[in-house]
Amino acid sequence: MSSQPWQHQQPGQNPYAQQPPAGAPQQGVPPQVPPQGGYGYPPQQPQPGGMPGGMPGGMPGGFPPPPPPPGRGGSAALAIVAAIVLMLVGSVIYGLILKEAEVQIGYLAVGVGALIGLALGKLGGRNPVLPFVGIALGLLGVYLGQVFGVAMAFADFPGAPGFFEILTQHFGDINQGLKENLEAVDYLFYALSGAAGFSLTKKFG
Repeated sequence: MSSQPWQHQQPGQNPYAQQPPAGAPQQGVPPQVPPQGGYGYPPQQPQPGGMPGGMPGGMPGGFPPPPPPPGRGGSAALAIVAAIVLMLVGSVIYGLILKEAEVQIGYLAVGVGALIGLALGKLGGRNPVLPFVGIALGLLGVYLGQVFGVAMAFADFPGAPGFFEILTQHFGDINQGLKENLEAVDYLFYALSGAAGFSLTKKFG
């Protein structure tokens, strides 16, 4: 006779009933569902154009890819005002060197156009009109540099009026003299300055 103590059973419960196998759901305990893609479940199909469960674009976690950065904006009016100021500064420097050296130097024309293009590009953004403004201001900058250089040279003569008087009262004479003595190298300097103003405006815009 067994020496195992008699265990109190609930009414209607069979003490000799077979115990459920390990892993089987017990009474009152919800069954555990294996994760998707596990045993007995089909793997999750990837969505077209992305990761499984993601949105189009292939970003994990269902997030769409970030939009491309918009074109940098700016103020065209402010850019033009700044470019005009820098053009005048560059023209004065151009005129001073022209008066002292008595010859035009190519990199000075490029420098005037570069100052203009830098101002237009940095302050104006990607405005499609500004590169052409850079061409016009580049040509004007070289022209004014020549005018300033001639006026400075005449102002150095003994008994000659001052620079500003020559510039205001004899501007027509200076302009006529420049037109009559225009050479091929002058066209080259105009082209260099205009090209620098155009290209650098596009580059920094």
